[in-house]
Amino acid sequence: MEFAYSLSIAFKSLQPFIIATITTFLSLLVAVRSFFKRPRKSNASGPSTSSGKDETKGATPSSSCNCSLSRNGNSDSAAFVRGVAGAPVEGSMVTADVSNVVAERQHGASMMEQLVPEITTHALSYLDYPSLCRLSMTNSLMRKAANDDNVWKALYHKDFTLEQDTVTPFNGWKAYYAATRAVMNVNTEFFNIIRDRSLPGMIRFWLNADYVKCVHASGELFSGYNAVIFSWHLAFNLQQGVDFHVTDVRARVLTDMAWVTMKTYVDMDNSAFNMTNVFEFHHGRWYLVHHHSSVLLTDGDMEQHNVNG
Repeated sequence: MEFAYSLSIAFKSLQPFIIATITTFLSLLVAVRSFFKRPRKSNASGPSTSSGKDETKGATPSSSCNCSLSRNGNSDSAAFVRGVAGAPVEGSMVTADVSNVVAERQHGASMMEQLVPEITTHALSYLDYPSLCRLSMTNSLMRKAANDDNVWKALYHKDFTLEQDTVTPFNGWKAYYAATRAVMNVNTEFFNIIRDRSLPGMIRFWLNADYVKCVHASGELFSGYNAVIFSWHLAFNLQQGVDFHVTDVRARVLTDMAWVTMKTYVDMDNSAFNMTNVFEFHHGRWYLVHHHSSVLLTDGDMEQHNVNG
């Protein structure tokens, strides 16, 4: 009796330890069982295709891997297509689902990215200069498409001239378009100064150099900065403000020199002139170094000139 009583006392003292041991063992057993029952993830990125017991039962082991890692990272798509191709097709819905999954899993490729370059260039050629600039700031894909050299060449021919098709700009057509646009804006400023009869504006517009020249419509030549500015001082004092209608503007831009040719029509007496402006790039801006204006001969003038000749 004493032995049984002692055994009972010992059991009661060890009871918490025994319960803790059993609880720990059961927890470990549950954790191991859960680990081996957890579905295994694919090595490639993307959602797992085995999501249920039925699919696990239907899967058949293969002695070799049929998928191959491509440079574009489309191994998941290729493996998925091959896996579905081996299974029985249950209607046209399966084909549609496969196409949608493949399209969605091509690293988020957009419709623009999947177009051939010629179609992309043609589509972007309908955009104007501000739209292309805004498009290039949306994301890296649009920046690449909007900076394509052929797009800017097409835009140059649309906005400026069909000439210079054989020209190969050193910094590409986008930089050439921007330089041409800057020269065109400077050339427009020249006519604004004449309309406003602004002598200070004309002083800032010309390069202060001894080789600058100006030939007015009268045929008189002025050479040197001071003489040129004085000629415009006389012109602004002798005539009222005139307005020009400028057409057929053509520009050719080099690294630090550009020239612009155009036809101008004066509203005051309907006179027409051929004009040429030559610019040089100094200290971050364009300066006028040569201006030539001559009377534009009409068809009747040309016939009379030929008869006299």
